[in-house]
Amino acid sequence: MELEEIQAANELLNTPGEPRSGSGENQEALIRIVQARFPNKGFCIVQQWTIVRAIASDGDLTKIHVHGHLPLFVFAEKVILDSRGRFDYGNWVRSTMAISFQDGFLFETKNTVYVLAGDGDEKSASLASILSLYQ
Repeated sequence: MELEEIQAANELLNTPGEPRSGSGENQEALIRIVQARFPNKGFCIVQQWTIVRAIASDGDLTKIHVHGHLPLFVFAEKVILDSRGRFDYGNWVRSTMAISFQDGFLFETKNTVYVLAGDGDEKSASLASILSLYQ
């Protein structure tokens, strides 16, 4: 990773974003909601989350949309419950690109619905900066 990418990634992870609120429901209610809306999909309830909106060229945005994605990612500092046991309680997690984002707290990717519990924030960053965190 080049110095410029490291600096951009550091800024992305360590600067405050715009405050957002996820769901205030308790864990049992969140499980019922996500299972009713996405019955055959794994889910992960998270806290201390950040939605990252990718800043991309028109050409990149077209490619993202053509593939059925939204230019959104989630980074969460605390996993509360992962329905498929992939992530342990208290671990951090990062998503792949969203395919839907519903009701301000149901962040769906191809394989998982991230249930955003409690307060979080939203930031924007270049697509290159975001993707550098996946290398």
